[in-house]
Amino acid sequence: MSTPTTPWYTDQEIDDLCAGLTHNAAKMRYLRAQGLTVTQKPNGRPLLMREHATKVLSGMPSTETPTENATRQALQPNRAGLVMQLASRRG
Repeated sequence: MSTPTTPWYTDQEIDDLCAGLTHNAAKMRYLRAQGLTVTQKPNGRPLLMREHATKVLSGMPSTETPTENATRQALQPNRAGLVMQLASRRG
């Protein structure tokens, strides 16, 4: 078997993963049921990124660390600060 040359699965590889399914919508439902993030090509065929599928199908943990999650939560807007700023302009 040759090494993959594209960052996404080819149509043949998708067909192999979804053996027995012929309709594109059924293939997309099947792949999503496996926990994969699948988008649709303009021709209606499923588009599946190789790196994502490898991580999900191998059971590898998410790449996001608890620190990154905490940082993202810390970057939320400061609603109380905005309300105080707007209140100080009124009066």
